[in-house]
Amino acid sequence: MNRLKLFIPLIVFAVLAVFLGVGLKNDPSELPSALIGKPLPEFSLPNLLNKSQMVSDKDFHGKPYLLNVWATWCPSCRSEHPFLLELKKRGITIVGVDYKDEDAAAKEWLNALGDPYAVNIVDADGKFGLDLGVYGAPETYVVDSKGIVQYRHVGVVDEQVWQQILAPLMQ
Repeated sequence: MNRLKLFIPLIVFAVLAVFLGVGLKNDPSELPSALIGKPLPEFSLPNLLNKSQMVSDKDFHGKPYLLNVWATWCPSCRSEHPFLLELKKRGITIVGVDYKDEDAAAKEWLNALGDPYAVNIVDADGKFGLDLGVYGAPETYVVDSKGIVQYRHVGVVDEQVWQQILAPLMQ
């Protein structure tokens, strides 16, 4: 019986190695979303540039768009920003969600770097982000003309992501 006790650490190590091996096969950028194929959660939030104007999910029905969750505290958002400006030049509608951010900092960011968004909504407390299942910024959702979420991309949107994943879904 004492000999069997010697193998317990080896067995524990083997079990942990199996779990680690399975975990390493998962791509952390492929975070599942419960919203795929479902309507975007309803919202009515203030417009960043005009706080007296409320913006609703219903304002965008009839045309596909990208919903981009961003913040000034997000370094990856800064690196994706120039490409979002390029998408705007190409005629792509992007709705910004300024996530858990300071209004003054967000306005300054858009003035300094350019504004790629058709409208920017303020999610100061993160409740809308919680409804979306946001893990952090940036996250971009493809929403079809009926308001149904078709895809969720976690991380920076660049030309490769656009061409290979998002553009085909915007058709």
